Amino acid sequence: MHFDLIIRHGTCMLPWGATETDLGVKDGRIASLRAAITDTADREIDARHLHVLPGMIDSHVHFRDPGDPSIESIATGSRGAALGGITTVFDMPNTTPSTTSAAAIRDKSAHAETTSLVDIALYVGATRANTPELATLERLPGICGIKLFAGSSTGDLMIEDDAGIEAVMRSGHRRIAFHSEDEYRLQARRALFEIGQAHEKHMEWRDVECAFLGTRRIVDLAHRTNRPAHILHVSTAEELDYLANHRDIASVEVLVNHLSQVAPECYEKLGALAVMNPPLRDRRHYEASWQAVRDGRVDVVSSDHAPHALAAKAKPWPTCPAGLTGVQTILPIMLDHVTQGRLPLSRLVDLMAAGPARIYGLMSKGRLAVGFDADFTIVDMQARREIRNEWIASPVGWTPFDGQTVTGWPMATVVRGHVVMRDDEIISHPVGRLARFAP
Repeated sequence: MHFDLIIRHGTCMLPWGATETDLGVKDGRIASLRAAITDTADREIDARHLHVLPGMIDSHVHFRDPGDPSIESIATGSRGAALGGITTVFDMPNTTPSTTSAAAIRDKSAHAETTSLVDIALYVGATRANTPELATLERLPGICGIKLFAGSSTGDLMIEDDAGIEAVMRSGHRRIAFHSEDEYRLQARRALFEIGQAHEKHMEWRDVECAFLGTRRIVDLAHRTNRPAHILHVSTAEELDYLANHRDIASVEVLVNHLSQVAPECYEKLGALAVMNPPLRDRRHYEASWQAVRDGRVDVVSSDHAPHALAAKAKPWPTCPAGLTGVQTILPIMLDHVTQGRLPLSRLVDLMAAGPARIYGLMSKGRLAVGFDADFTIVDMQARREIRNEWIASPVGWTPFDGQTVTGWPMATVVRGHVVMRDDEIISHPVGRLARFAP
């Protein structure tokens, strides 16, 4: 049989386990899990001594497009994704203008499909004005779901009160992704702190109760409306323990940073480059996050890639913006965690491929199976590399992991059969398309 692409001799992470086999690709889909030695292809990749993973998904990025291309854009953000082994991204709606209407979605979708190197999905932002239309907007092509900021946003992209959140939950049926910090507590505590204090005060201002209170309120509303909730960037032991008792209605995302950086040391080393929302916390919460990963309470690991210019980050706390780069580094950091024995490679595949597909209803992605999109992340688990600012594709040019050495590295990124990245080089024109979701 003749294929468009054959990946030979790789250790393939199939749904039932790791198997050395040859994968055949035809018309952008996986056509065979057992291509024969006599089969031919237009192109072959020798993956000997490498692992072939389902295409890795980062379901939480801020590519700032439309907005300021000197900070980030779909073109530069997707380049970083491809260099980092990510084949699909879900982009957040807090852009300029916000992604909150059918017209904005159409414009952004058209732009994405001409500029993105990887496949892309869009969140639609919930506002008080568009709440009645959300049931329609969530079913538009390429929409992964609704994003609701219950705290830490500006303008119309924040709905902090229970009545407003409940109204959103009653408009439509798909799972809603929540930033769940409690805005009332955030504002009440702001007066306790002064401009210019140490960056580690960030985790005192946005304390455990701020996150836990917001999550409890949202889960209560989810039960009341029977609307499933996806709690983004869960950062506290208290939330993780609580959410374990509400798995019928709530799913859990944890960020790579909360699995990789510990306070107060991260603030002492990085200053504003450790400031994000929710904050990086102390070792008790770090250990609780890893325990939740190990026992299955975490559904998805994402980056929350949210770049800011270094000049903005240099402002005194808390006037410095919160947010870190991450789409390019999430997989190398997580592969290093695999190398260090913190989780098996199969669990990483669940957290960054099967998990996002399951939670969001992403069709034909997330696993190596015949008929699924030919998205592959090919990694060398023995490669030892140093992450450097100079490698970062984002125009802001920095990463909080600068100087960190990792073992495990993406060697190729394949999007629907197109080899986009090979050996740290982008070798393709933009081939990204809108991802497809169950209605």
